[in-house]
Parts: sequence; structure tokens; C-alpha cells
Amino acid sequence: MPELTLLFDGGCPLCLREVDTLRRRDRGVGRLAFVDVNDPAYDPARHGGITYAEAMGRMHALRADGSVIRDMEVFRQAYALVNLGWIYAPTRWPLLRPLVDALYGLWARWRLAITGRPALEVLCRDRCGSVAGGEI
Repeated sequence: MPELTLLFDGGCPLCLREVDTLRRRDRGVGRLAFVDVNDPAYDPARHGGITYAEAMGRMHALRADGSVIRDMEVFRQAYALVNLGWIYAPTRWPLLRPLVDALYGLWARWRLAITGRPALEVLCRDRCGSVAGGEI
């Protein structure tokens, strides 16, 4: 069983590059698993109840114990598992952590537009036919 399962946007070229890097580093070890939330078979019930809209809005991962982590903490833990933790180590420092976490929040908010993708509301409507109740 993987130590960390990352939920990623398979339609995002930057996300795919990140996933490819992590897969390459983890090849044959199995510490990481990856779930494309754009796959029509994606089932929130099998992935911590994280809806499509939630997964597309921010980075999420599930630990082996089923607990959910979000945002920059996903990258910190994933990179540590593939022996590249030094890359994200400075983002844990008390003075940098709040800044980096805030910058990630801005990135998450604008990621779709920056990568030339439709807005989250459009993706949700196209995928599920409705955004009512936030259960996408």
C-alpha cells in the first residue's frame, strides 16, 4: 500500500510534469500512488470523499491511514518520500511557510486560467451537468 496517494488534474500540463517527476523518482518502490481526478471513473467515495470540484481547486493527497492532507503539505511529503525533501524543506521554515502557503493559495486560485483551461465552474458543469450542492 502506498504511503501517499496524490489526487491530480490529468488535464493540467504542469500537474502532469510534476506527477511524471514523482513517478520517475518512485519507480518500483511504491511509496506514491496517483489518481487522475479527470478520469470519468474517479469516485470521491474511494478517495476520502474529496469531490471533483475540491480536488480540482487545490492539491489533495491521502495518507496510508486515510487522513487527507492539502496544498503545500502534499508536495512537502511527496518529495520527502522520493528523497527530494530538501527541495521543499525551506517551505517549512517559520518565516517562509506562511508566505509559501499563501503563494500556493494564489496559484491554486489562478492555475486553470494560467494554463489556459476553463474556469472550475465550467469544468464542473461540463463534467457533472450541475454544480448544485457542491457534490461534484
